[in-house]
Amino acid sequence: MADSSGTALPFLPGYSFSDPTKTQFHRAQGLKYKNGFSIPQTNAIAGLTQADIDELANMQPSLTYGKAVPEPPKDFVPAHVAFDKKVLLFNAYFKQTLSESDKEYYRVRPVKIYYYLEDDSVSIVEPIVENSGIPQGKLIKRQRLPKNDQGEHWEWKDLNIGNDVVFYGKTFHIYSCNEYTKQFMASEGIIVAADEQCPEDPYILSRREPKHSYKTPATFDKLKQFIDLDRKVLRFYAVWDDRDNMFGEMRPYTVHVYRVDDTVEVREQRQPNDGHDPFPVLIGRRKVPKCRGNIPSNFPSAVMEISEHEIQEWLDEKDFRVGETISIMDRKFFLYDCDDFTRMFYHEKYGVSFGSVPVELGERKVEVKKEIPPYNGFGSPQDSKQNCLSLIAQPPKKDVMKMLENDLKILRYAVVMDSPHPEDKNRKFIISYSLAKDEMQIYEPHQRNAGIIEGKFLEYSQVRKPGTSIDNPEYYTPADFGIGATIEVFSRKFQIVDCDLYVLKYLEANAACYPAATIESIRAIHKDAVAK
Repeated sequence: MADSSGTALPFLPGYSFSDPTKTQFHRAQGLKYKNGFSIPQTNAIAGLTQADIDELANMQPSLTYGKAVPEPPKDFVPAHVAFDKKVLLFNAYFKQTLSESDKEYYRVRPVKIYYYLEDDSVSIVEPIVENSGIPQGKLIKRQRLPKNDQGEHWEWKDLNIGNDVVFYGKTFHIYSCNEYTKQFMASEGIIVAADEQCPEDPYILSRREPKHSYKTPATFDKLKQFIDLDRKVLRFYAVWDDRDNMFGEMRPYTVHVYRVDDTVEVREQRQPNDGHDPFPVLIGRRKVPKCRGNIPSNFPSAVMEISEHEIQEWLDEKDFRVGETISIMDRKFFLYDCDDFTRMFYHEKYGVSFGSVPVELGERKVEVKKEIPPYNGFGSPQDSKQNCLSLIAQPPKKDVMKMLENDLKILRYAVVMDSPHPEDKNRKFIISYSLAKDEMQIYEPHQRNAGIIEGKFLEYSQVRKPGTSIDNPEYYTPADFGIGATIEVFSRKFQIVDCDLYVLKYLEANAACYPAATIESIRAIHKDAVAK
């Protein structure tokens, strides 16, 4: 059984008892005063030893709850905000070694190094050069670049003009930077070196064309000759008299002399039905030698053909004169005339005035009479005539302006059939005349208990007047559609009894083109509308 102090009882609610022997319940003082000075009492805390007191004195809260985070100052700005969109730009280059080319050993490739102060990342971009044949653009995307194997990274303090930086085993030499980079480095106390010159690529230097230099005298310049003399051609009219040979004849030709390069061209003068194949060019544009037999005596002409290297003299503008015979490719051409430009040119430059030499060419004038065959009954006469005018069948040509001006203009007439048959006496029709195509259409409207199916009686077509020939036909026009007039359409007669008011307005607007009797007959049936 437990004693009276209750030390043997468990420390649970309801099992604690007070010590009846305890008489002092005050807390001991930690300080006492002596002669007006406070003296701490080391053993004032009851129940604690000196070791416990020393442990409490040396205890730090960080050992229990961790190190306290200091409160940032009120004007603190994070780095990602302070350096947002602030980028340092350095211009650098690296040399690419070429081992498979025998003409170059290396190439200089300039790049731009972008250093982002926001997160100390770096990106390297090579400017794109057209037709370089090298994949260019972004060499290294934006990232933090390792500086060594100890985990260090490249920082902006390591970049300066004249420094060599190694990114992933490739050495870049910095030779300049922009003005903002210089100001930022100077604000941080770093002295920026002077800009250097980027070396030029040897391959690009080898491809540059040298400036034009002329070693020939100033009086001769091919480029100037081309600009001044281009499209300036001398034209001579000549004949080739080949009547000494069998079946030969005198044929006219045109000789062109191009001043820009002293080339000569001979073209035929075609005449209709001359009996010759159509070859317009006899001798193509080329340089023509004066004499093909004037070659060195040691040239082996038996086994080799004569080329331009063996020709010593060529024909030029000084060799052509009106009234003289010139040999072109072993053909004798007699120059009998020239054009006005050629005549003026020789007069101004050489002081020679050319006239014209009369030449009888013996032209054969063959008159070919063109006759159009008669109409064969297939299609319309216009189609048959158009097929005779061209070898390839084409549709008849239409008057486009007339179609555009008279588009959707229709003249409508009311007609009755003039027939000896009693069943056709009461048949009524409507004639629609198209002014755009000069064609007419006949339509039969519905009549109750007529016993005849209504619909189209005649499709749009041109109707020839009776009594006119097929080869020279005459067609019905609005001038023939007077009130009371009778028209015959494919052996059927129709009498015009009425028309629209629009017909009267159109005929009056174009009264000069239509007979007055036709207009008066239509005005008589619309006298009430005219009076209003």
